[in-house]
Amino acid sequence: MSNYLVLLRHGQSQWNLENRFTGFYDVDLSDKGEAEARAAGEMLKSLGVDFDHVFSSTQLRANRTAELALNAAGQADLYSNMVRHPHMRERDYGDLTGLNKDETRAKYGDEQVHIWRRSYDVAPPGGECLKDVVENRVRPYFAEHIQPLLDNGENVLIVAHGNSLRAVLITLGVETPETINDAEFPTGKPLVFEFDNGTIVKRYFIEG
Repeated sequence: MSNYLVLLRHGQSQWNLENRFTGFYDVDLSDKGEAEARAAGEMLKSLGVDFDHVFSSTQLRANRTAELALNAAGQADLYSNMVRHPHMRERDYGDLTGLNKDETRAKYGDEQVHIWRRSYDVAPPGGECLKDVVENRVRPYFAEHIQPLLDNGENVLIVAHGNSLRAVLITLGVETPETINDAEFPTGKPLVFEFDNGTIVKRYFIEG
């Protein structure tokens, strides 16, 4: 029995464009982000998989990406039943939210900002570290609501955020806290996992 899990990071947001820490702030897609979402839908269409379930966060940039991508993929009917849950939101950047990343480096230093952005278990002031996202949100939600669908041979699409999707990789066991920094999620580029009888047999980005 073979089935698919596809992870899609939202298209470029307005604050991605402005180089700001976004986190929980609910910003919309930029024009480029909308184009990336439609292109992602074309990539999904080329994959030829009919999805049974779609999951997203409660944030606009992910929801809009899902809507545009599903329309382009010819599976627009799935959007009305898409499950939106706060556990799939981006990491909370706390006091850094809204700050320009370059200006923040100038203020706190490159090394400190790198630690806040990439350390697995060091949170920015007032925010979450990636470990928080994994253990407090994504792992329990995935185990209860998504893993059973995969175990049942169904095809699942998750449209979310860079850090919540990195948390999915750790939850799946394909990355560890030591390797997760090397796992990049470009905006609007679907990452495909092929399963065979519950075991991951392939992992690849769809090339547009």
